[in-house]
Parts: sequence; structure tokens; C-alpha cells
Amino acid sequence: MVFSSIPFLYYFLPITLIVYFVMPKKFKNLVLLISSIVFYAWGEPRYALIMICSIILGYVFGLLLEKFQNQKISKLLLGISIILNVGILCYFKYANFFIINFAKVTGIPIELLSISLPLGISFYTFQILSYTVDVYRGAVKAQKNPINLGAYIAMFPQLIAGPIVRYSDIESQLTDRSSSIEKISEGIKRFIIGLSKKVLIANNIGLFVEAFKDSNDKSTFYFWIYAIAFVLQIYFDFSGYSDMAIGLGKILGFDFMENFNYPYTSKSATEFWRRWHISLGTWFRDYVYIPLGGNRVSIPRHILNILIVWMLTGFWHGAEWNFIIFGLLFAAVLILEKYVILKYLEKGKVWPHIYLLLVILFAFSIFNANGITDCVTNITGLFGYANGTILPFFSAEAIYYTKSYLLLFVIAAIGSTPLPKKLYSKVPEKILTVFEPIALCALLIICTAFIVDGSFNPFLYFRF
Repeated sequence: MVFSSIPFLYYFLPITLIVYFVMPKKFKNLVLLISSIVFYAWGEPRYALIMICSIILGYVFGLLLEKFQNQKISKLLLGISIILNVGILCYFKYANFFIINFAKVTGIPIELLSISLPLGISFYTFQILSYTVDVYRGAVKAQKNPINLGAYIAMFPQLIAGPIVRYSDIESQLTDRSSSIEKISEGIKRFIIGLSKKVLIANNIGLFVEAFKDSNDKSTFYFWIYAIAFVLQIYFDFSGYSDMAIGLGKILGFDFMENFNYPYTSKSATEFWRRWHISLGTWFRDYVYIPLGGNRVSIPRHILNILIVWMLTGFWHGAEWNFIIFGLLFAAVLILEKYVILKYLEKGKVWPHIYLLLVILFAFSIFNANGITDCVTNITGLFGYANGTILPFFSAEAIYYTKSYLLLFVIAAIGSTPLPKKLYSKVPEKILTVFEPIALCALLIICTAFIVDGSFNPFLYFRF
């Protein structure tokens, strides 16, 4: 089940919210846990058991780590906990990747496992890992109530697409949160804006992306517009989903961290990753980069730390070599910035933005590839060469689709900047009081019409 679907919008969500608000405070987390399991099992009932087992593991090891805190056995317990949780993730997400590559290297034919990737496993596994590590460090107390911990891990607003919520950030909210008309209104507004970003912008740009993939009339210009289109699609798809998750959290009384902060306005890759998928970047910083020594080490070791973190960041996104290359490309750029060009980028005005956008275009062309061959094609196509042939600069199909989608591209480009928010802040409060509810209702109706009318409603991060 996805947020941008009729079953979620008009069946699951209304019923869940009615039951949630009718129930006494002491039962709200139970309602949240049960509804989250139903939400997860709706699409993949067989994998709901995997998530429940992961929750039980997190609960048991949390209690054990607190009981034996500062004792030698605590490191062993933490190690076992990490191995079990990462092992489950690796089995479902990476087992076939390792089998395929082992077979290619050795020439030994090995049958692939008949498994598929459980939705959201990358997100809830990281939440469990951060919880157990924080208990081990003494940063948080172990949660004694399994219902509360289960509600935190399985919470449906952020279960399948983040943001990756730290237990330490919402520990108090699990037992002491309140809802108000203002907070619920803010949550509804944020949800509808996120839904609109997903349905009206990302989905429609996605149609252009699909048209390019199906095309037999490719050109250099087409490859560039395709790269730009995907960069816009993934931003509105993922940030829209994050907006919906944050909005739903507010409706339920939670405050989740922001996950995007206009990343395409950055002047460097370093700044970009402070603004893009913030919860993932800070997770790797706190639980991988800093434990490795961060930047408080020798230069060679610091470079190694960056390479390790960004290889893992790329691999987190998917079990394909192009994701690893994606991560290592950013590692190389970040190292270059750190030791050579960052001081110049910070002083520049226009050219650093152009530099960053070019890095993003190349990086996401790799990210969006289906394997190494497609990765090479996506990059060489930008230079006028693909599949062994020199491409024309323009093609009739490229010009046709670009003209058809040009207005949408312009709207998306402007929408990825703070400009709409700045213009909104200048609208008088009296006008907003009257017209904002009307505009939000109109957006919801339009989104519903698009969902009912169209069959193209993918969510890019499902594959991660």
C-alpha cells in the first residue's frame, strides 16, 4: 500500500485515524502498532512476520544491553544484535547480488534464491540498529514496553520511505504526546502538499522518463533532458513521500525530523548531502563515520573512512554495482572538495551551483541505471555516444516530448527552490485563512482524480 493510492487515502487512513483518536491515550500506541502491521501486511503479508521478528530482536537486545551495560558481555551482545539485524537485511537484499557476482568470478553456476525485497526493511533495520547502539552507549533507556517499541519501529507513516527516525528523537513522544487542532491542521497541509508533489509532479515527469527509456530515437539532447527529468522526478517523489510521512506524524502527535532542505540550491556536494535525505546522512555519520574515527585521523585514514561510508551509502540504496559506483563517485567528489576545492566553492556565487548540478546529473544518471551496461550508456549518451553509435544532437522525439513537458519542468525546477515558500510567506494572513483550505481541498480532489484516472503511480524508493 502506498500513500498515493485510493485504498490508503479513503479506506485505511480514515479508519485508522478514527480508531486512533477515539481510543484512550494508553491504547493509542497499540492502535498504531496494529494499524502499522496491517499497513505493511496489505502488500506483503508473508514479510510482516520478518518485521515482527526484527522488533522482538530489538526489544530483547535492548533490555539485555541495558542490564549488562558497561560490562564486557555488552559488546558481545551488541555484536550479536548487529549481526542478526544486518544478516536479515543482507539475506533479503544482497544474497542474490553476492551469488551472481561469485558465480561470475568463479564460473560456478549457482541457482539464485527465490526471495524478494521486503518493503521498508532498509529503513526499519536502521532504526533498530540506532536504538540498540544508543542503549549500549547509554544515550537512551531501553524501552520496557514492547508495544511502545513496536509502534516506534513499525510506525506506518515512515515505515517504507523514512525519514529514518531515531528512537532518541521521539522517546518522550511515545508516552507523552498531544494533538491539537493547529498541529493536525499543519499535518494535513503538509500531507496534501507532499501528495501533490508526488502525484502531480513526480508521476507526470516519470511519464517522460519512461518515454525516454522506451524510445528508439535517442539523441544527445534527449539524454540530457532525461537526466534533468530524473533528477526532478526523484526529488519530488522522495521529498513528497517524506512530506506525507512528516504530515501524518504531526496528525498522530509526533514530530519527525526534516529530510530535505532544498538540496538542489547547494553550492557543493558537501552541502548537498546536508540537505538531501538528511536522516540517512546523519545516520551514517553518527553510526559509521564517527566510530571509524571521522576526520580526527591521518589524511589517508580519513580518505579511507569517506570511501567506506559512501560505498555503504551507495550499497544501502540497492544490490547493484551502479549504486556502489554512485556512492564512490560522491566519495571522490567529497574528498576532492575537502582537500582541494571546497574553499573556492564557498567563495563563488554562480559557478558552484552549476558545478553541483552537473555532479548531480552525472551521479543520478548512474543511480537510475539498470546495471553496469545501462550505467555506461547513460553517461556516454550525455557525450553523444551510446550503444556503439554516435548520436545526433537532436531528434524529433526529443523535441516533441521536451516541448510537451517544458512547462512542467519549469514548475518543478522553481518548486525545488525556496522561492514558492518565500512568496507564500508574503501572502496576508487574512487571505490565507480564507483561500488556503480551499486550495488544499482542490489539490486533494485533483490528486484523487489523477490517481483514479492514471495507472502510472510508482514509488522509486520501494526498490531500496
